[in-house]
Parts: sequence; C-alpha cells; structure tokens
Amino acid sequence: MQDSEHSNDLTKTTRPIPPTLKERNAVQRSVERLLDELAPEKALRRGEAPPMQVEQHRTPSGCVLQAPTSAVSVSWFADTSQDLTHGELQVVLWRGVVTRRGATRPAKGAEVARELVLHPVERADDTLAWRAADGREFDSEALAVYCLELLETLQD
Repeated sequence: MQDSEHSNDLTKTTRPIPPTLKERNAVQRSVERLLDELAPEKALRRGEAPPMQVEQHRTPSGCVLQAPTSAVSVSWFADTSQDLTHGELQVVLWRGVVTRRGATRPAKGAEVARELVLHPVERADDTLAWRAADGREFDSEALAVYCLELLETLQD
C-alpha cells in the first residue's frame, strides 16, 4: 500500500492521488474486525438471554455497548469528499443510556463524557492501526480493549 511518495498516514489531505481500492478494502476490513470484537453479529436462540450485563447493538457502520449507567459508541465515517482520505473512527463514551433509532427515549438523555477520533494509518509491517490526534496508536484488538476499559470508567 505504501510507496516512496506516500506518507504512512493514510489520512493526509495532501495526497496526490485518491486511496486505492486495496487501501480502502484494508481499512474496511480493519473496521469490521473492530466491530466484530466489540459487538459480534450473532443470533440468539429462542428463549436465550444475553449473558452480559453490557448490551451490544450493531449497525452497519458502528456499534453501541450499553452498560446500566454508561455506554460507548463506535462509529465509522468513510470519507466521500474530495479530501482523498479514508475517513475517521469516532469513539464516544456516554454517561447515561444512549437512545437507539426506533427505541423509546429515556427520561434523561445520555451526555458525552469523552470523545476520541481516530484515523487509519499503515504500519511498517503493512498492517493497519488507528491513530488518535495525540499520537496514540491501537490495532483493532487493542482498541476494542480500550473501548471496554472506557465503559468501566463510569460504572459505579
């Protein structure tokens, strides 16, 4: 994916050419791995209750992990503009219950406690990572662990 004229940051807006199909597919696979770690798409058998205290809700471009008093939402926004970037991943820690589309609204809405925006970057070993503005990098598995740790910070 990387040649001598490109930086390893896949989100730079100074790219002379748009991302390749191979690069876009690699980023999409990385997003899917993260979402599968956080909220796997699995069907429950009739009468089977989820074994977790955290409810997992999956959408085509993200997921919400809802605990009793907090939630984490992970949303992928692919870039469709002329900026020639891959897009961004938004991780939001919520205080309260997040309202999902079509669900009854709770009396008190959720409030944003923390937000993290990440961009895909290519590592030297040709794997993808997620880089935050502060320079922290996560692979998909480490980011899933971080999201669950965030969720625990507001549990009391």
